[in-house]
Amino acid sequence: EVPMEDPETAFCTLANREELNPEEDSIHHCLYQFTRNETLTETNKLLCDVCTQRHCGPKNNIKSEKKYVYTNAKKQMLISLAPPVLTLHLKRFQHAGFNLQKVNRHIKFPEVIDLAPFCTSKCKNVAEGNTKVLYSLYGVVEHSGTMRFGHYTAYVKMRAMNNHFSDLVLRGQSQASEMEPVKGQWFHISDTHVQPVSVSKVLSSQAYLLFYERLL
Repeated sequence: EVPMEDPETAFCTLANREELNPEEDSIHHCLYQFTRNETLTETNKLLCDVCTQRHCGPKNNIKSEKKYVYTNAKKQMLISLAPPVLTLHLKRFQHAGFNLQKVNRHIKFPEVIDLAPFCTSKCKNVAEGNTKVLYSLYGVVEHSGTMRFGHYTAYVKMRAMNNHFSDLVLRGQSQASEMEPVKGQWFHISDTHVQPVSVSKVLSSQAYLLFYERLL
């Protein structure tokens, strides 16, 4: 089922995405590319029921005559419901001929990320008038090695109880307004070895999975 949206607001976001100008090799650039506006033409045209009915008449004639009308369309993937926990999975492989090759380059990611430029203007659990949807980093999974073998390690932030986050998870409400990341100590975990690390060490890791908790 395709919901009928106002054409003027169907592709609008909570915050102006065009002002982002995201840096390449950053998580913002990845999100910007994933949620970009696409034009569907030629073999990617969309089957339009309304156009088909206009051209062929009532529905009972459509199936018998098998005449369908395809039309150019626009497509955009946006977030319609901001989750309590945001999990970002980076695609770290690419095709090299018939083989898969691991992508090892560093992707920059922040301690606090604003999802508003990637959320629909009618995002269901964002209060009216809010133009920010903030998340604080609390976990990173890193993979070292190749496509055939390797080792997973994790960075986890030990932090105090976040009452705002609990309210969001349990009741779907949050009164948080902080712009700063949740304070806490980061640890690097590799099998049975656990050691404290600096936030700069975390942000320089080759992230495979990123975990953020919602602030606002």
